[in-house]
Amino acid sequence: MNPASAPGSADLSDTSRQLELLVNSVTDYAIYMLDPHGVIRTWNRGGERIKGYQASEVIGTHFSRFYTAEEIDAGLPALNLSIAAANGRYAGEGWRLRKDGTQLRASVVIDPIFDGDQLIGYAKVTRDITERYEAEQRLQAAQHALMQAQKMEAIGKLTLGLAHDFNNLLTIVMNSLDLISTRVPDPRVQQLTDTAMRAAERGTLLTRQLLTFGRGNALVSEQLDVNALLRDSRELLNRSVGDTVAVSFDLGDGLPIVELDKNQFEAAVLNLVCNSRDAMPNGGSITISTRLCRARKPSESESPEEDFLSVEVRDTGEGIPYENQSRVFEPFFTTKEVGRGSGLGLSQVFGFAMQSGGFALLESQPGQGTSVRMLLPVENRAGK
Repeated sequence: MNPASAPGSADLSDTSRQLELLVNSVTDYAIYMLDPHGVIRTWNRGGERIKGYQASEVIGTHFSRFYTAEEIDAGLPALNLSIAAANGRYAGEGWRLRKDGTQLRASVVIDPIFDGDQLIGYAKVTRDITERYEAEQRLQAAQHALMQAQKMEAIGKLTLGLAHDFNNLLTIVMNSLDLISTRVPDPRVQQLTDTAMRAAERGTLLTRQLLTFGRGNALVSEQLDVNALLRDSRELLNRSVGDTVAVSFDLGDGLPIVELDKNQFEAAVLNLVCNSRDAMPNGGSITISTRLCRARKPSESESPEEDFLSVEVRDTGEGIPYENQSRVFEPFFTTKEVGRGSGLGLSQVFGFAMQSGGFALLESQPGQGTSVRMLLPVENRAGK
């Protein structure tokens, strides 16, 4: 007996029937035909699974229904068909819409179908590659974060060595100035040594900031109520920004006590506020906010999330060009005019956050302001 004619079996001697069974058995791909104008003429089970539509819902409608509104306005559906007709194939990928309005990342192939020289339609094959695409994006983000961390680590080691050497030289200079000041009573010499001492003290401050970035400055941690510390700093911060900038606070409730270096924390907040002030020469607003959040360190994308205390300084200033954002935490890198900053403010913030066991993040939209967040660990909170 011919297996094809056995009771209950499909007749596979018909080529068109074989093709219909083959196409409808494929569920990993949406395989369907379009007429020359892009109207859907067939639909398979893969299309139902991937895009959520039954055949009765899509047959007779234009395939542009799967594109986003922006792509439709740009004429992308018609362009893809014209490329397929002209070149013999169109292949690409992009975001498409499911029936429920969610998006999927789709790999698309469109082949023209000719009857002799006449174009009678298109064969369209779509595969859902959302999981693969998102995995690739996560991998790229992790690789970028690792490269950034390695770069900052290398810069930190170089900075640490230079800062120690520079600090030794400053110590000699300051000791010599002290000796001159005590042994030469001439008022003119005294004035010169005072000027030189102030410059040396400024150099000492810069060195301290470099040491913080390079994590060579020992932190003196103590249990702190960050919200209380910020409230106590309100007057100082208001004086630092002047009359044209308004400073407001949005402090979360019930935040844990954390172990931090008080002086370094206050310096970091002041650096952030002063940076925001400089980004708003015509005035604006600065918001300092705190909250408890869960996050993972950028260089450890596969590690579980941890509890962090987020301290954010957000401004309404000029923003930072995208091409500069990956470098803002580097020592001596600044987008300010010459003479308006040393480029060490954000590097001190970065170094303090890293040495405290956390990290710093920057978000900025040119023309719309900048946000810098210090995420500080709370694993040492009181009572734990």
